[in-house]
Amino acid sequence: MTSSRARVRPSAAPAPGPVPDRTDRVVHQWAKVRPDLDVSSVGIIGRLVRLRAIIDEEQEAVFAEHGISNPTFTTLVTLVRINQPGGISQRRLADEMGLTPGTVSARVDRLVADGLVVRAPDPADKRGSLVTLTGRGRDLFEAVVPAHLANQVRLLGSLTPDEQAALAGLLRKLLVAFEGSAELEHLPVRLGLTLAPVHVALAMQRAVGLPERPGLLVRVAEEHSPSATAGLAEGDILTEAGGTPLRSVSALYAAISEALPGGVLELRVRRGLKDRTVSVPLGAPGPGPGAEGAVGARAGEHRV
Repeated sequence: MTSSRARVRPSAAPAPGPVPDRTDRVVHQWAKVRPDLDVSSVGIIGRLVRLRAIIDEEQEAVFAEHGISNPTFTTLVTLVRINQPGGISQRRLADEMGLTPGTVSARVDRLVADGLVVRAPDPADKRGSLVTLTGRGRDLFEAVVPAHLANQVRLLGSLTPDEQAALAGLLRKLLVAFEGSAELEHLPVRLGLTLAPVHVALAMQRAVGLPERPGLLVRVAEEHSPSATAGLAEGDILTEAGGTPLRSVSALYAAISEALPGGVLELRVRRGLKDRTVSVPLGAPGPGPGAEGAVGARAGEHRV
């Protein structure tokens, strides 16, 4: 006969939680001092800021070993990446690196003085210049890039390949919301909409005193387009597509793909304080807006 004592089993030990970092401590302190504040965003933004500072320091150490700085490295790799015969205009360099023409001009001046690039008049622009790597600049690039890439692999060493892919996807999704997409694949249909991302929609609702509801803000509904014919208009907020919440344009593309071919896209739309459902017919495949149309007149907007 088995005693009751023998039947008693120790309870399983609780599963260990994530190892806390400094940001956890900050969030915990705020929760005690000001429990009325929602500081959950600090868990993401705070970590991004700290990681940026750490990564910059680690990368600068590698650049310093080769006698250059991050601005010099960025210019060199941009010239190599574009790989345009005859040189690259300073205006194109400014666009690629997200800098002002004046900043790029000063940076190129330093690279010319260091013998890393040469500058020549741009035949297509009397006031512009073309920038080309010298042999010395190319040799420096070939020496730095392997060390730089190896350093980046090292910095990401605590994440598995699957975790790195997941993180890259989330960061891409967030960045596209602010910058827009530089390129889009051939879109299966055109809805005839220019959409602003969710953070713009939330700011607009806050500015006019409306309850904040995540969604994509309609900037333009093109005349005679499927969306305009279905009743969508400027100022509408698309909150769901096919029953899926819309927090990114990627979610909208996924809903369109699921509704094809020749189906109907069911959109949940908020106009003012009222919600309604709009059915947009998806016609035959047609050309998308391409690289130029992918980004609207304002950063982060999309034409779909």
